[in-house]
Amino acid sequence: MISERTLPTFNTASVKISKEEGLILYEDMVLGRMFEDKCAEMYYRGRMFGFVHLYNGQEAISTGIIKALRRDEDYVCSTYRDHVHALSAGVPAKEVMSELFGKATGCSKGRGGSMHMFSAQHKLLGGYAFVAEGIPVSTGAAFQAKYRREVMNDEDADQVSVCFFGDGASNNGQFFECLNMAALWKLPMIYVVENNKWAIGMAHERATSQPEIYKKASVFNMAGVEVDGMDVLAVRTVAQEAIARARAGEGPTLIEALTYRFRGHSLADPDELRSPDEKQFWGARDPITRLAVYLVEHDLATQDELKAIEQKITDEIEEAVKFAENSPEPDKSELHRFVFAEDE
Repeated sequence: MISERTLPTFNTASVKISKEEGLILYEDMVLGRMFEDKCAEMYYRGRMFGFVHLYNGQEAISTGIIKALRRDEDYVCSTYRDHVHALSAGVPAKEVMSELFGKATGCSKGRGGSMHMFSAQHKLLGGYAFVAEGIPVSTGAAFQAKYRREVMNDEDADQVSVCFFGDGASNNGQFFECLNMAALWKLPMIYVVENNKWAIGMAHERATSQPEIYKKASVFNMAGVEVDGMDVLAVRTVAQEAIARARAGEGPTLIEALTYRFRGHSLADPDELRSPDEKQFWGARDPITRLAVYLVEHDLATQDELKAIEQKITDEIEEAVKFAENSPEPDKSELHRFVFAEDE
């Protein structure tokens, strides 16, 4: 069985995108893919330790949604598959790589590692090891934005909060409780289900009584949208609509993006449960290849321009590895630092 659901269609003719916008999307997706490939290389060479969960195949979701937000203003909450979300949010590749190496120059000062990327500057509220753990955190961020605007009369407080999580998290209690609150209070919140069909080794259809997760939004009287998570233009379109709805005070949106991870659950996963036919079916829908074809066919980029972007990203990632390798380890004297908030 490859899929019981038909991927939603999207009319690309309705897309209005400039050359600059198209190349930004392409560069961000290539950065995510190449970064993760380098992580796999470093992990298998023994330069990274612990669990490392890669994002290969899901780049259209991170890019399509986060690049539609206001950079360094809107909030992003991730999962343990968080490297690419951090990159899309603007965290420099060298800081993400350094965090993976456990160095003091990492975005979490070497304390977080792969599953706990955080950057206050970029409004990245963290990656979380526990399933669904980020959902209440991001809902709280949306609440404080609404509170500051409506109670404290702060006209600049129109930030939107976005939370990414997997299909497995949609069966957890936090999911239902937070969707209820967000709908009740019309919070500027966007819940993004990255449905890659597998919760570790459990097939999605076997784990839930309602496989179409976006339909669960109807229970809370909120907007629910299904989108092809392998099409960055489709994801970007539904994201723009959800963001506009949230900023206008019209409440939250649940977006279910149908996608597929090209690698195992983690780099320690031999990935023997998924069938070769299923992998081939989704591999043929590679979101980066699809965008490249679109850009060339619509005269928004040439093959040489795309290759130049790929070379630029290759150089950037190599510099990130050198930066991480040459960065200092956290000092033992600061073992207990960053447990509590510090004054600026």
